[in-house]
Amino acid sequence: MRAIWSGEITFGLVNVPVKLYGATRSHDISFHQVHDEDHGRIRYQRTCEVCGREIDYEHIDKAYDDGDKTVVLTDEELDALPAEDNDEIDVVQFVPNEQVDPILLGSSYFLEPVGRSSKAYVLLRRTLEETERTAVVTFTLRTKTRLGVLRIHGDLLALQTLRWPKDLKEVDFGPSKSKISAKELKMSASLVEQFSGDFDPEQFTDEYQAQLRELLDAKLEQGESVDTEATFGKESSEEDSAEGGKVISLMDALERSVRKRRGAQESEEPEESKGSDSKSSSTKSTSTKKTGTQKAKKTGTKKTEPKKTESGKSGAKKTASKKDGAKKTGGKSSGAKKSA
Repeated sequence: MRAIWSGEITFGLVNVPVKLYGATRSHDISFHQVHDEDHGRIRYQRTCEVCGREIDYEHIDKAYDDGDKTVVLTDEELDALPAEDNDEIDVVQFVPNEQVDPILLGSSYFLEPVGRSSKAYVLLRRTLEETERTAVVTFTLRTKTRLGVLRIHGDLLALQTLRWPKDLKEVDFGPSKSKISAKELKMSASLVEQFSGDFDPEQFTDEYQAQLRELLDAKLEQGESVDTEATFGKESSEEDSAEGGKVISLMDALERSVRKRRGAQESEEPEESKGSDSKSSSTKSTSTKKTGTQKAKKTGTKKTEPKKTESGKSGAKKTASKKDGAKKTGGKSSGAKKSA
C-alpha cells in the first residue's frame, strides 16, 4: 500500500511518528457511460458557461457563492492558509469508548509506526486497550482540518474521521407516542434472542454485486462485448472538434472566419505576384497552361492552347477586379473582428 500522509501523533510531550494508509476500498463494480448505438464513450466536459470553451484544470479556480455575489479564491491563496502545513495528529482528549456516537464516524485509516523503535506506538495502543478509552484528535488532511478518533484495530492503531457537530442535520420528526405492553416487549426480546450470535462480517455477502459479476462474466464468455479501444473513437482535430460539437463564442467564429478567408487569398495569390495585378494574371495563365500540358501527357492527348483574344484580356481584367473586391472584403472582415 502507498501512504497518503505522514506525521506524528502528539499528546503531552510524547511524539509517535506514523504513516497514514486508507483502510477501506469499494468492492462495487464501476461503470462508464457509452452511446447506445455505436458504444462510443460519453465523457463529462468542463465547459465555461460564459465563453463556451472547455477549460483545463490549470485554469480552474474555486469560488464561493453566497446567493448574491461570488468570491473567487486562487490556488496560491488557499496554499497560504496555515492548515496546509500541519502534519500532526493532536490528541485533545481521552473519552470512554461508548461515548463516541457511531453516526459521527466517517472514513477509516490505518496508522503505521515509523522509525527503528515502535515502543511509543505500542505503548499508546496498549494504554487505550487497558483504559478502554478512545483518543479524540484533530488533524489536517487534504487541506482540511478534521476531527477524528484513535481506536484499536488488532495490533494496529486506526484513525477514523468524525463529522463535525454542525454537519448533522436537525430533524423535525419522530415516532408517535405508542403504548408498549409487557407481553409485546417479551415476545420481541425472544425474537432478538433467536437471531443473536457473535458478529462475523465474513459471513455476509453483497448479493447484487455477486450476481452482477456473474452477468458480466457470462456476457464475456458468450462474446457479447466490443473492443475497448473502439469505444474511444478517432481523435479529431482542433478545428473539427470546435465546429463539430464544442460550443464556440462569437469572437472565435469571427477570428476563424477571417483566418480562413486570408488563407484562401494567400493560396490563390503567390508571393511573386503581390506587386501588380497584371503579373498575377499572366502567372495564372502560365500555371493553367502547365496544368493543361500535364493533363494532356497523362491522358495521351495533345493540348491545344487557345489564342489570346480581346475577350480574354477583358476576362483577365474582370478577374483582377474581383481580386480587388476580395481584398476589400477581407478588410471588412477585419473590421468586423474589431467591432465584435
